[in-house]
Amino acid sequence: MNRQQLEMSFESPVAFRPVIRRHRRMIRARWWFEQMRQVVDRAWDSEPALPVRPEQVCLTLAQRHERN
Repeated sequence: MNRQQLEMSFESPVAFRPVIRRHRRMIRARWWFEQMRQVVDRAWDSEPALPVRPEQVCLTLAQRHERN
């Protein structure tokens, strides 16, 4: 076990942390978009659906009951 004391100073700014975080985010984003590209590339091509024949429908409205 290490019995030496570790000294840390909070006076000097830590400039590398945001760069590391940004780099990790870019790596994850690059991985994610590569996965999505593979999904799109593997998608099945399907035939477009045929247009639906127009249909005219007559709706009957319910009669209102008036209260006295």
